[in-house]
Amino acid sequence: MLAASMGFSFFSLMIASTGLFFDPLNKAFGWSRTLLSSGASIATVLTAVLSPFFGVLIDRHGSRRIVLPGLLVTMASIAAFSLINGSAAQWFGLWSVFGFVAVSIKSTAWTAAVLKAFERSKGLALGLTLAGAAVAQAIVPPLTNWLIVTMGWRATFVWLAVGWGGLTFLLCFFCLFDRDHKRGGYAGVEGSQAIVDGLERHEALRDSALWRVGISNFVVMAMTMGLTIHLFPILTNAGVSRTNAAWLSSLAGLAGIAGKVITGYLLDRYKANWVGGLTLGAAALAFLLLINGIRSPSLIIVALLVNGYAAGTKTQITGFLTASYGGLRNFGVIYGVMAALMALASGVGPLLGGLSYDYLGGYDAFLALGAAGCLLGGFLMITLPAYPDWALRETDNTGARVPKTSDDKQSLGELEPKPEQG
Repeated sequence: MLAASMGFSFFSLMIASTGLFFDPLNKAFGWSRTLLSSGASIATVLTAVLSPFFGVLIDRHGSRRIVLPGLLVTMASIAAFSLINGSAAQWFGLWSVFGFVAVSIKSTAWTAAVLKAFERSKGLALGLTLAGAAVAQAIVPPLTNWLIVTMGWRATFVWLAVGWGGLTFLLCFFCLFDRDHKRGGYAGVEGSQAIVDGLERHEALRDSALWRVGISNFVVMAMTMGLTIHLFPILTNAGVSRTNAAWLSSLAGLAGIAGKVITGYLLDRYKANWVGGLTLGAAALAFLLLINGIRSPSLIIVALLVNGYAAGTKTQITGFLTASYGGLRNFGVIYGVMAALMALASGVGPLLGGLSYDYLGGYDAFLALGAAGCLLGGFLMITLPAYPDWALRETDNTGARVPKTSDDKQSLGELEPKPEQG
């Protein structure tokens, strides 16, 4: 689990550090915020397209065989940003390469490895794993700012790639194993394949609950990821110094660590849709408190704590609900689609923030839209139906397992023997 957490932190490194490169690159090449934001958008769109295919590979081969080579090529792609020469085409190309290779180490691989390894306390295990993103949010901004100031922005890309990436690779090489993964089965069954509950791919495609999870996740992810990318310039525009802005950004990461652990605990004990809906809906407060005319030094701190707590739980909540509604039979490909929506949203959000700044003169319009989006996403999640109880299931005429919801009053009665007639 530690290796998976470290791996997810490395995947989150570029998102956590991108905003700190805006000013140096603007001074070096005169690039606009929209151009600077568009690079991450390109990468996330590519990740969105490729995520389902990598989900199939993870289902077939396990996480280890995918992420070890993926870490190496991702390290190389990040280090290549040190070669930027001012060409916008080169900027787009570097982000395209990064998006293509980084899909191999995104949340699908780490989530699948953890959920298949744990029978109990899945929410907490998933929270601790995905806390890696919050760790990155806490450590990367001040670290990146210090590297840029002392070594320059070019060397910073190399140090982040080789240092953070190298440590991640070593940890995964020695500690990350698919102990539960067998072709077509799971650990704990000797000499035969384990029965794995879950929807078939065509069933998942028609499942309304999974669609609502995906839509809610897309809307909230777009808004919160846009805020993450533009948080540093939002703070500096508010008069906060670069050093203080970097440390304030890390404050959101610390709150994110607490959010993942607490949310994991709650997911294991209470209704997941209520936990997720209230958590994601609360993120609206962070956007409102950062709007010009409302924000103040104390409210900025509150906004960062709320955003860090709520925003860091999106992947965790989505993974838990995807496993609950779709099961683990085809979890890799189903969650790969969810990850594709997250990646696409991660590209849309930063672009919206950049357009708001360049064409509307500030971030207020984006922040207002973000507050509305988070409220909508929270509402969609709270109103989800009861998820299937895989312990109560029947077999249709094709032999496929069909889950019954936990609210089905006839399920237990159908499993009991009926008295003979006459």
